[in-house]
Amino acid sequence: MNKQTKILLIILVIGFSTLLYPSQTQTGNLIGRVIDAETSYPLVNVTVLVKELEKGVYTNKKGQYSIMNLPVGNYTIIFQIIGTNQQTKTDIIIRSNRSTFVNGELKRKAIQIEGIKVETSYFAETEEQTISIVSFSNEEIRRAPGSAGDVSRIMMSLPSVAKVNDQSNNLIVRGGNPMENSFYIDNIEIPNINHFPHQGSSGGPIGILNVDFIQNVTFNTGGFSAIYGDKLSSIMEIDFRDGNPNEFDGQIDFSWVGFGGIFEGPTSKKSSAMLAIKRSYLKYIIDAIDVGTSIAPEYGDIQGKFTYEFNPLQKLSFLAVFADDHNSPDQKNAMENYMSHYGNQDLYQGTYGLNWRAVWNESTFSNTSLSVTSSKYEEDYWETFKEPVSVVPDIKNRTNELELKLRNVNFRRISEKISLDFGFDAKHLMHDYDNFLAESTNSIGDTIPELSMKHKIRAEKLGGFVSLNFNPFPKFSTVLGLRADYFSLNENVTLSPRFFCKYKLNEKTSLNGSIGIFHQNLPLLLLSQSEDNKDLKDPFALHYIIGIEHLLSEDTRLVIEAYQKNYSNFPTDTNQPGFFVIDDNFFNNYENLKDDGQALSRGVEVILQKKLAERIYGLASAAYFRSSYKSYDGIWRNRNYDNQLIISIEGGYKPTPGLEMSMRWIYAGGVPYTPIDEQLSEEYHQTVLDENRINAKRYPDYHSMNVRIDKRFFFNKTNMVIYASVWNAYAQKNIAEYYWNDTDQTVDEVYQWTFLPILGVEYEF
Repeated sequence: MNKQTKILLIILVIGFSTLLYPSQTQTGNLIGRVIDAETSYPLVNVTVLVKELEKGVYTNKKGQYSIMNLPVGNYTIIFQIIGTNQQTKTDIIIRSNRSTFVNGELKRKAIQIEGIKVETSYFAETEEQTISIVSFSNEEIRRAPGSAGDVSRIMMSLPSVAKVNDQSNNLIVRGGNPMENSFYIDNIEIPNINHFPHQGSSGGPIGILNVDFIQNVTFNTGGFSAIYGDKLSSIMEIDFRDGNPNEFDGQIDFSWVGFGGIFEGPTSKKSSAMLAIKRSYLKYIIDAIDVGTSIAPEYGDIQGKFTYEFNPLQKLSFLAVFADDHNSPDQKNAMENYMSHYGNQDLYQGTYGLNWRAVWNESTFSNTSLSVTSSKYEEDYWETFKEPVSVVPDIKNRTNELELKLRNVNFRRISEKISLDFGFDAKHLMHDYDNFLAESTNSIGDTIPELSMKHKIRAEKLGGFVSLNFNPFPKFSTVLGLRADYFSLNENVTLSPRFFCKYKLNEKTSLNGSIGIFHQNLPLLLLSQSEDNKDLKDPFALHYIIGIEHLLSEDTRLVIEAYQKNYSNFPTDTNQPGFFVIDDNFFNNYENLKDDGQALSRGVEVILQKKLAERIYGLASAAYFRSSYKSYDGIWRNRNYDNQLIISIEGGYKPTPGLEMSMRWIYAGGVPYTPIDEQLSEEYHQTVLDENRINAKRYPDYHSMNVRIDKRFFFNKTNMVIYASVWNAYAQKNIAEYYWNDTDQTVDEVYQWTFLPILGVEYEF
């Protein structure tokens, strides 16, 4: 019996043995607040109903409610009051001797459509603009197979996200690029939410954020509101919950990503705090499990939130997220793991900020944040398959980035049919570079002269926006937005108009459409390499989206969307006229960049989503799309992340309140790659690509299955979750890349994760 079979049997034994675990009689509490989804004003006399028990209460004048001594288990909570759209929240876990906090947000309804019966829905709208938006709750993220609690990895089940490599959680949205995404936590922008961040981009291998802090995640994959700027593809909004204001709670976690703990509780009558700490221990287990590498990086993070509530209408919160990452593969390990470089890597990143949420009256509220983000890169690398000729590294990166940010977002309801979103954001950038690139050979065998960067860059970004929400008829609503941005480094000024409309055919079916322009500044790492680069135009994208949404039942919906994105002003390299700079490594010596690159992405997506109304939940999706680019030579080619076809099936079953079994299967077409020129590779003793066949071939199709079993134990005063998961359960050998093996003088392949078991424990006290 092989190792994979043994681990699968252990997981199955754990799962089926827990079916015999007796039901518990312990109880917990349900506490929360209900507000107007648009103005954040507390709502009085809202009915809060526990569906399974048909037990409910009303909110008080502060919008607060509490339901005490509920039997432990899994519940569905319904918020409803006349004049608003009902909101239903699933996967609410009541735990022994603890309080579960669930807040409701109810949106005012338009005038009732005569002759139409209003149906209960688990997908009630809380946002004005609803196209290309998917939301996930805390529990949906925590339990997702193949995510390991990583917010970015759960998005891999969506048809909008390309599937490229298991070792990275890069979000490549609708034919875009990882640098085209932005993340906001409680109105504070965080450039990257991953350990070992890709400089100038938004990806990495492992997420930072603690899933137990997350209340809700909203992922917008296109056509997003004018309140967001400087990104071309997607916006992820993450809401952190507040710490428990009534009692002290703790939690200890052990899993493959590390060990850590969470501590929270009141700090005064009006304030609360929570703190999470995590450290990795991969170096202690890397030899015990064959995951395709003998390299054990070290990393850790600290995150916390402090909240002071002056009154139900005024709240000040402080957010802190810090991470440090370290990796030092030697030359031998680099060779064994097919790495092009080896050396030392020490990274530090942190975001710290205040957010003031003020509800001025029943029609107006504002969110104002002041934050600072710092990133420090200390990296020294040598080429793996070349003996070092000096102690000076081939790549030296000493980057310090500091950004001060001010952001203000306001909402004003003018009438039942008209409302406004408006505000501004401002950034002061201080980037210091002391970087060096030795003379080298690029991917097509040409010599690149050395690059030395010693710059202190100071620049400002300013943006202003206004968005008019107009509902002229009960069945029809529109959003018309305009955004203006200024970048002092190149004095570029951009205008970004955006339009969204929605027509309700009936209470179950709606048609949606959106068109808009989106601009983004190029990374300072690229612009700072030469004075000429600062004159490059800002890339922009024109989004066209049309879709239909139909409610098949109260817990199941079908969404079909078609989109097209036209990109312009991308940088191109005259020395490599066929390659697309922004999709390759832009930390390079680019001497002659132009801004005439173009790209095109178009596709159709289908999502069938079932919420956990009873014991079964699931999400099935499919996408057919094409993404291409035109670089300096004027030839259209397939873009690096062009899967063409993606199919995903994810779901789970809860036979008892404390047991859950889930799986996720993904199929994706192989992405393009440029074949290796074997003759030149042998001559240069490194991988050299065939410039005449750029992205002319495709990797084999990708497919993989992840499975997971969760078991909850409810004790008298504590709780515990034990979970067992396997990534790539049937050990499919998906190819990550081809490379030139100079030792064997042949082309070899690097595989993605073939079989990865994960065990974890969460203990609450």
